[in-house]
Amino acid sequence: MFLDPAGADPEHVPDAGRFVGLPPAGDFTLAARVRVEFASMYDAGVLLLHARERHWAKLCFEYSPQLRPTAVTVVTKGISDDCNSFEVDGDTLWLRITRSGAAWAFHASTDGSWWRLLRYFALEGDPAELVRVGFLAQSPTGEGCAAAFDHISFQPGAPKNLRDGSLWGAQANHGSLSSHARRMGHRLDGTFGLRGGIGGLGCTGSTTSRSPNPSR
Repeated sequence: MFLDPAGADPEHVPDAGRFVGLPPAGDFTLAARVRVEFASMYDAGVLLLHARERHWAKLCFEYSPQLRPTAVTVVTKGISDDCNSFEVDGDTLWLRITRSGAAWAFHASTDGSWWRLLRYFALEGDPAELVRVGFLAQSPTGEGCAAAFDHISFQPGAPKNLRDGSLWGAQANHGSLSSHARRMGHRLDGTFGLRGGIGGLGCTGSTTSRSPNPSR
């Protein structure tokens, strides 16, 4: 899923297999640890915001053009605004989406305790409470990409300070996100599977997400 600022075919809107749903009203934080089997450029595991066609945003753990695992954000409002943030040693990264009023925040963490703010933005014209949230795997240049999501956590409310790197702003506990989520009672222990691509989307009872060859 990517609409090139240099010019995109107006008749072709790239898409990818995804698993999304409409969250409850109000502020919230969705976080997960993702492990990606990188093989080809732009392979990624993703937390996704999807408002409508040509209006969406991705928080990605992606294989860069330099073939390095990288935290990447893409905000699309007609065209895509793409930003590579930092490289990661290894195949695992924590990702976090926060809704705070009409605004959204993307964070990433290498340990689930200290979080880097990567993006703070709004999807203008799309009420935040109508934006769907979920998971995606992509492999636009390869034969397919497997991304496994675990330690999935959904918490009502937003951190008091989105920029200080903590779990929960002034109320942060500096243990792992998974232990914090268990104490808060919002750890999601169920599993899901997503297999998407050009031929469609299928769900299974697995935490592994595999995309045969969807568009970036």
